[in-house]
Formats: sequence, structure tokens, C-alpha cells
Amino acid sequence: MRTPAALLLACLAFLGVLRAHAQSAALSAQDAWIRATPGVDVAAAYLTLHNGGTRPVVVIGVRSPAAAQAMIHETSLVNGQSTMRPHEHLRIAAGETLRLAPGALHIMLQGLTRTLAPEDEIPLVLLLEGGGTLSVTARVRPLDAE
Repeated sequence: MRTPAALLLACLAFLGVLRAHAQSAALSAQDAWIRATPGVDVAAAYLTLHNGGTRPVVVIGVRSPAAAQAMIHETSLVNGQSTMRPHEHLRIAAGETLRLAPGALHIMLQGLTRTLAPEDEIPLVLLLEGGGTLSVTARVRPLDAE
């Protein structure tokens, strides 16, 4: 026999799953791409995220089976010098579009499992606050791509 407390916990868990699903359904990704990486084990991924929902969506991390580590990074100009640092979370407000692009926010892939060649397709999984995920496929472009 289930106790009222156990039933309440089950209902709360179910609501959490519904919320995570709603967040991942509201967030979409377009134009995901990565530059080819001849001879190196790091690469940067770029994409455009759109929140079509009515609540903010927060991306708290990234995974990829193609790399030992995937992180959100930001490139900025400090005293005329380009610097890169980890960026904790990406908060996309309702109706907002966020572009990850060269020289700005991007996904840093470190410890690549293989060399990336043009036309390869690399899976990325965006981890959302609340437990949801968004799977994205990034196409590899030539090294000189913009």
C-alpha cells in the first residue's frame, strides 16, 4: 500500500519530468556546425538556439560522444588580446534567439576521439536545467568556413 507521502513524491517527480520535457520541446537548434580539425584534438561548435516557449530555458552543460569533454566557452577581446573562458550557463528568455558564433559564445570540444573531416556529423547533447536535454547534430565544415 502506498502512503500519502510516497504518492506526493511520485507526483512531484512526474511534474519534474513534464517540466523538463516542456523545456526541451520549447528549445530548438538550427545551423549547428564545427570547423574541421586536421591534426588537433580540440574543436569549437557553433549553432543558433531559439526558445519558442513562454518560460526561460537554461542550458547548463553539453555532452558529445565525439569528445572527452564539452563545455560552453566565451571568447572576448581584453586589452586587444583574444581570451577564452568557460561560460557557466546559457539563459534563453521566452521568444529569444541566441547565436553561438566564432569569436563569441561557442561549445568547446576537447579530447576529440578522432579527426573531424568536412561533412562529418557530430552529435551534441545540450543539458537543460530541470533535467531535460536537446540532441543536436553538427555538420563539420572546412577549416576556412565562417
